[in-house]
Amino acid sequence: MSKRNIQRFLPYLTDLKKEIILAALLGLINGTSAVMMTFYIGKAIDTMVSIHEVKLKSLMSILILLIGITLTTTLSQWLIQRLANRVAYFSIAHLRKDAFTHLNKLPLKFYDQTAHGDIMSRFTNDLDFVSEACVAIFNTIFSGMTIVIISLISMFFLSPILTLLVLTTTGFIFLVNWLVAQGSQKQFQKQQKIVGDLSGFLSETIEGQKVIKAFQGEEKSYEQFSNQNATLQKVGEKAQFISSLTNPLSRFVDHLGYLAIGVVSGVLIINQIGNITIGIITSFIIYSSQFSKPFIELSGITPQIQTALAGLSRIFQLMDEPEEKIYSNEKTDAIIEEGKIEFKEVAFSYQKETPLIENFNLLVEPGKTIAIVGKTGAGKSTLVNLLMRFYEVTSGEILIDNVPIKEIPRDTLRQSFGMVLQETWLFQGTIWENLTFGNPNATKEEVITACKDASIYHFITTLPDGFETQLGQRGLSISDGQKQLLTIARTMISQPKMLILDEATSSVDTLTEQLIQDAFLNMMKDKTSFVIAHRLSTIREADTILVMEAGEVVEIGSHDELLKIKNGFYYTLYHAQFKHL
Repeated sequence: MSKRNIQRFLPYLTDLKKEIILAALLGLINGTSAVMMTFYIGKAIDTMVSIHEVKLKSLMSILILLIGITLTTTLSQWLIQRLANRVAYFSIAHLRKDAFTHLNKLPLKFYDQTAHGDIMSRFTNDLDFVSEACVAIFNTIFSGMTIVIISLISMFFLSPILTLLVLTTTGFIFLVNWLVAQGSQKQFQKQQKIVGDLSGFLSETIEGQKVIKAFQGEEKSYEQFSNQNATLQKVGEKAQFISSLTNPLSRFVDHLGYLAIGVVSGVLIINQIGNITIGIITSFIIYSSQFSKPFIELSGITPQIQTALAGLSRIFQLMDEPEEKIYSNEKTDAIIEEGKIEFKEVAFSYQKETPLIENFNLLVEPGKTIAIVGKTGAGKSTLVNLLMRFYEVTSGEILIDNVPIKEIPRDTLRQSFGMVLQETWLFQGTIWENLTFGNPNATKEEVITACKDASIYHFITTLPDGFETQLGQRGLSISDGQKQLLTIARTMISQPKMLILDEATSSVDTLTEQLIQDAFLNMMKDKTSFVIAHRLSTIREADTILVMEAGEVVEIGSHDELLKIKNGFYYTLYHAQFKHL
């Protein structure tokens, strides 16, 4: 799986080919200069022939050359780091952009079944780990591979026997790294999953602080956090401990290699094999150190690499989630004009084993208002989800203007509906930007008219910056009722052909509700409208009222017609709300 994810990630890295080529050339310069430094250090040592006998002129020339080589090595390494940062963060930005684009194409089902904090963690923590690991690897690999190759050639030139010894030691380093990686990778994947779960829990807890405090749930919330945090601590410690064994074990094997070089070199000198001098031994030891250094450095960042691989796996898991299905028979030129809606033998279930809606039939003529009432879980909002194609029907079909909605592109379908939901959503930006979200070309007069109709214009004009007032974390904080009034005005401004009002006035007071009802009636003229409401006073004017129970329509008719059904569902619901009058 890690190999496949790396292969998928490589195209993102190669987008900046010029930077990679330049970094590779600088790596060649850096590696060559580093190896040359080692060579001339050995030469400098050999200028010291014996006590009180030093070839001073040759030594000074070598020292000047070493200064130039050191400057070259330092400058090239600095440039490599700058290029590595650019390549790594550009590639991650590109990957994050593609992942977000894919996120917008996922069906609503994915968001209903996935913790939002976990999704956020994949875009932040996981991808940050990948970028940091990329920088660390690039800083090592660009110059490291050159050093490895040149060091190997130089060592072989100095002593083939000692070179074989170094290669044997390096083989053991690879073996140690592989064994440790096999044992720790699963732990890192588990760690990243727990981080995502913890992020989801924190997101829910922060959003629900009012409820938690109102029900004195701080202690319970703390216990849940402590349990998840303790689990993360245990898994993280285990993953880091196993992975951290790589570097000390690699260094231990490497040091055994130095010891072996010293012993074998001594034997070779004593037996006068290979014409080896003290300078050659010094150079060889430094060469062997340079040869193994990139591998040692990679072993040192193994925990970072494995955390990045786990993060990469999680972001590609998200990108592998199936997108909303596009049917081959969709009509790109489809236009919704009249607003005639028909449900024909529709069946649907969120879980296959638990049917919710079965054999549902309904015909809504253009311009009519349909109210849907019923107990919680009766299937009221599900009808809206199916109509908007947030979910696809299990069987049967829904038609608009006699065209199956599966043949209507989702964008065309959803642009035809204006929705006001119980859950308000405003993004960080100005009030004007929020109001014109569905219709960026709206005129100032249209915006003002809609705000007046939604009874929010006076509130906006009392603000110091009016429509340019910033909302969100760093902006103005407004009440739930005011948020809902803004969303109602936003829907009016979008000028939809059909309307869906799902508990649209649940957060406003009774007086404001009546004002909004009047505005809704004006907005709903000649528009096919669906109104879901628990307050039955808001739906008296509906052309048809559907009473739902367990996914079925148990009663249908106008307000007056349904009240005539003594002890019926609607009759019971209505009198339960107004029995005190």
